[in-house]
Amino acid sequence: MANSLQGCKVAVLAMDGFEQAELDEPKRALAEAGATVHVISAKPGTIQGFKRVDKGNAVAVDSTFDKATAAEYDAVVLPGGVVNGDAIRLLPQAQAFVKEANRAHKPIAVICHGTWLPVSAGIIKGRTVTSWPSLQDDIRNAGGTWVDQEVVEDDNFITSRKPDDLPAFNKTLIAQLARRKAA
Repeated sequence: MANSLQGCKVAVLAMDGFEQAELDEPKRALAEAGATVHVISAKPGTIQGFKRVDKGNAVAVDSTFDKATAAEYDAVVLPGGVVNGDAIRLLPQAQAFVKEANRAHKPIAVICHGTWLPVSAGIIKGRTVTSWPSLQDDIRNAGGTWVDQEVVEDDNFITSRKPDDLPAFNKTLIAQLARRKAA
């Protein structure tokens, strides 16, 4: 798996209040597989992570929504965290980023409350996805099908429920990127 993603660039879209493991673990796994990973947010500097309700570590922001575009990346990762998910879904630039990635049929890997952004961007309709259970009504109301599974791969969407699902989530994301790179 080492270097299987050499030359791939992945955008992680997040705001203050992201769930620490849901940003750190995919970022680490992708980097170990050879991908370049950039954290993109609304403001430069750092964003604050959380471990459930306790403060976690700050993470450096590599670019901002006013400078980065989905065209520059091979995939998008959307970590959860209630505060992050609720804030990012309201940003027109974040919605435009995931819409652009979806139109280009790039992998969009979403975990937990990160699903709120694709819901608000209007790109869940017709998809089968999973998320933190409290989002299932939002997903159904947006025209998606919600299932309670560790990881769900529906075309270019990869979704998981919670931090415990990260090993399967990361494996599925890396495998999809490797298949696309090999094609």
